Amino acid sequence: MRAVVLVGGFGTRLRPLTSTMPKQMLPVVDRPMIERVVQSLGIHGVTEAVLSLGYRPDAFLEAYPDGSCAGVKLTYAVEPEPLDTAGAVRFAALAAGIDETFIVVNGDVLTDLDVSALWRFHQDHDGEGTIALTPVDDPSRFGVVPIDGEGRVIEFVEKPLAGTAPTNWVNAGTYVLEPSVFDRIADGRKVSIERETFPGLAADGSLYAAQSSAYWLDAGTPASYLQAQLDIIDGFRGALETAIHPHATLHVDAEIEHSVVMEGASVAAGVTVRNSIVLPGARIGSGATIVDSIIGSRATVGARCTLEALTVIGHEVDLAPGSVLTSARVPQED
Repeated sequence: MRAVVLVGGFGTRLRPLTSTMPKQMLPVVDRPMIERVVQSLGIHGVTEAVLSLGYRPDAFLEAYPDGSCAGVKLTYAVEPEPLDTAGAVRFAALAAGIDETFIVVNGDVLTDLDVSALWRFHQDHDGEGTIALTPVDDPSRFGVVPIDGEGRVIEFVEKPLAGTAPTNWVNAGTYVLEPSVFDRIADGRKVSIERETFPGLAADGSLYAAQSSAYWLDAGTPASYLQAQLDIIDGFRGALETAIHPHATLHVDAEIEHSVVMEGASVAAGVTVRNSIVLPGARIGSGATIVDSIIGSRATVGARCTLEALTVIGHEVDLAPGSVLTSARVPQED
């Protein structure tokens, strides 16, 4: 079983954390996001993951120089230019020589989806493509997918206006596709799988979808990236994982509540960290208060700083003592 993993985006919603790093290389508790994605595929029998790369491909090559990740073989396909979702799938699959049924996943989706069950559903329905669906409270941010009684997709509605969605079951970013789909994707230009390829398949009656209420999170925003960490240390995904890395340094007078402190980070006396993430190597000065926020790798938060309401401090930023920030991003980008 082979899979194409889409990891080529710029991750603009997660800036400044992604200004120098692909979002899939951002750590989730104790390992890069991509490792959790690939590991979940390996559990369901995927033996090769083809990474569709665009932004900072060197980061993946340097992290996995032996061509393997979480026990799964890696193949790299670097786009010469951004090709959008369908174009990226076609380019990566053809570059890797995929000519049989294969899986596609979005590299910033963390899920406990039963990929094996999705594969079997696809085989049983004899379509060209099968989409995993997940229920959400606000479907206006996603591709909405109404289906008939047999699971055939009636239409594919990408990001409908609020209150107009025909269902709350949306595209979960995991697909099983036949190689015949390549013929539906134009070469040499950007092609959206959500806006072009899937609507075309649906119109021909060859697109199916399977509903699943398994854990699912698009970790592509600061809020959801933070939530992904807290869900793991709260035990919502498998075995409970350790929130404080054994190689982090915490002063005995520091108060750490419902937060992740990663390897090499240090937290000084009188600090309060609540519902937050402190990435590897970051330093929190004495008396600082960090609430509902993210501190980037090797950043320094000066003494007596107050950060709250989803403030995001970029990697290697040096924040002056006494700074007070609410819902801020440092450095601020256009």
